[in-house]
Amino acid sequence: METDGLFSLASPGAPTAGPAAAGPAGFGPPTGDAPLPVRMRPASLDELVGQKHLLAPGAPLRQLVTGASPMSVILWGPPGTGKTTIAHLVANATDRKFVAMSALTAGVKDVRAVIDTARRERRYGGPPTVLFIDEVHRFSKTQQDSLLAAVEDRTVTLLAATTENPYFSVISPLLSRCVLLTLQALDEDDVRHLIRRATTDERGLGGAVTLSTEAEDHLVRLASGDVRKALTALEAAAGSALAQDVKEIDLATAEKAVDVAAVRYDRDGDAHYDVISAFIKSMRGSDPDAALHYLARMLVAGEDPRFIARRIVVFASEDVGMADPQALLVASAAAQAVQNVGLPEAGLNLAQAVVHLATAPKSNSVTTALGEAMADVRAGRGGPVPPHLRDAHYPGSRGLGHGRGYRYPHDDPRGVVRQQYAPDDLAGVDYYRPTDHGAERLVAERVPRLRRIVRGRGPAPRNDGDESATTPVTRGVTASVGTPDRAAGGARAADESQSSADSEPAETGAEGTTPAADDGGGPVETGADPVEAGSDDDSGDSAGEETR
Repeated sequence: METDGLFSLASPGAPTAGPAAAGPAGFGPPTGDAPLPVRMRPASLDELVGQKHLLAPGAPLRQLVTGASPMSVILWGPPGTGKTTIAHLVANATDRKFVAMSALTAGVKDVRAVIDTARRERRYGGPPTVLFIDEVHRFSKTQQDSLLAAVEDRTVTLLAATTENPYFSVISPLLSRCVLLTLQALDEDDVRHLIRRATTDERGLGGAVTLSTEAEDHLVRLASGDVRKALTALEAAAGSALAQDVKEIDLATAEKAVDVAAVRYDRDGDAHYDVISAFIKSMRGSDPDAALHYLARMLVAGEDPRFIARRIVVFASEDVGMADPQALLVASAAAQAVQNVGLPEAGLNLAQAVVHLATAPKSNSVTTALGEAMADVRAGRGGPVPPHLRDAHYPGSRGLGHGRGYRYPHDDPRGVVRQQYAPDDLAGVDYYRPTDHGAERLVAERVPRLRRIVRGRGPAPRNDGDESATTPVTRGVTASVGTPDRAAGGARAADESQSSADSEPAETGAEGTTPAADDGGGPVETGADPVEAGSDDDSGDSAGEETR
């Protein structure tokens, strides 16, 4: 790193150079041919757009710029959010000496040279030194270690900028000596305001061209919160328009200048809802190619990836459900990746989840089950919780009959016992009707057997592959079995010798209770799988729980 002219030592009593003196390269007044983003850098803190959460009176950022407090600061945020702009404000707003270096080119020797010079100048009454390090995450651990002592005793005030998470890229001792300020990507209104300012301001285009509404919208979407990107695109579009001797930048000119077609997508209008609808329906229709197209359209248009991730997570349960239980895990992992990784890399995680869900077997049985259960609750059906299921862990609950007769499933070798769990007026009602799609086929074989044992309907025939459809279950009341209370230390009934749910010998009633007979004593089940996949009875749109 070239250091000549940066570290001149003032002799005792000599006046020090003010902020107007020559400073580090790139931090002086911009020249007329400087890029538009450089010319439009705010000249004062009042011109800074965005980051309102850091600009309140007395906030660390305001104190840093005004020099009210010599605290060391790490600025963390995505590109184009103002980290370098803040460094320029610090360089020009106070009488402190400002030294800038990039972690891409500087080494330990350069850092130590700055620190030694700052220490000597302080000894002779010189101004305090602000050391700005851009891309500080690229410094090695040794290079970061070389800063610790000087930051600790305020030989230098460190101002560091990084686009990487400092909790991973900056060593803990240095992080603990600094105030961490998180900069947020600018919203569309902020970007639009800066584009308009650059179009009219004398430092920018000075009104040489105007910008159509469609072209402005295109540049705002293209920026995705990066002001530098927006102003660079504006400068290119203005140059193209002036070369054609036109005074207005229209959409076609903006597209040609930045070589990116405008995506017809309004995040608050019809296009937003139309594209996400087509995206969901493409996955539901098992077309991964169309689903990927709509995903790409949303990503290119600047749609919030968290919104996309939320819709994918919902889809995993709403349309795939128990046909592929892993789908929810894949979708949730993609949503977590969006939070931890961010774009553009997280687009790969979203694409993987989209392909998995689009190609997965589909079932809306969970959706239908919850919808029917909620409809019954809203209709006032349900009634009180059966006494044997009520909480029996507080004093006096036994006297109320709570928990009396409850049978502990783990005391049975199968883990399933005959017992009423639903309220009386919903006993025997089936909400969950599994399909034979994907992994839900095994669940569809198991659920009727579980229901026969739990509801005490007698032996369940084995599934030999051609069972007939299950006879619909009518609403009825199944009496709870009066076995000793497990919570009260009761022993397992001697006659609880029913077989497991997957091998169905006849169930014997406990404590003299006779299972419901098939000759008029209760509803009859044929032992077949539930309603076949694709029947009219499988329609619905809410979710429910499976009893395993």
